[in-house]
Amino acid sequence: MNTLSQHAINPELDLILERSVDLPPALIWKAWTQPDHLMPWFCPAPWSVTDCEIDLRPGGSFQTTMRSPEGEEFPNAGCYLDIVENRKLVWTDALLPGFRPAPRPVSGSGLFFTAMILIESEGTGSRYTAIAMHPDEASKKQHEEMGFHQGWSICLDQLVAYMKSQGVNRP
Repeated sequence: MNTLSQHAINPELDLILERSVDLPPALIWKAWTQPDHLMPWFCPAPWSVTDCEIDLRPGGSFQTTMRSPEGEEFPNAGCYLDIVENRKLVWTDALLPGFRPAPRPVSGSGLFFTAMILIESEGTGSRYTAIAMHPDEASKKQHEEMGFHQGWSICLDQLVAYMKSQGVNRP
């Protein structure tokens, strides 16, 4: 069964990137859940990640700091909501660690959203689905105009290239 079909997607509010990639689910999981493996690919070059904190449990912290090519830093703080090893990772910036409501969007984008990464085995690789869920159509439109599809696609390419450069094709 397709993982995406198990989730209630609202095309009016959600942005989706879905692709087949040449990495097994366990390596994608590793890239998403270990700071040393997330930092090299998490934002489109020439941007970079200068700091990353992962407390991989529901209510745990997911924080990154992104640096622009001009040297400006953008902290992003959020909270994990759901974790299914090698299959699903869900977090939001609407909540801080411990499920504390965020007083305002803490990401550089200035908008709240919930992200879901779905991974399923597909041949020798994986079916990778990234979903950004928004509270209203205006937020979805803003995120889309900021370059969601292009940016998240570039990051996925960087994730695959980075993990392959680590000399492992299997977990």
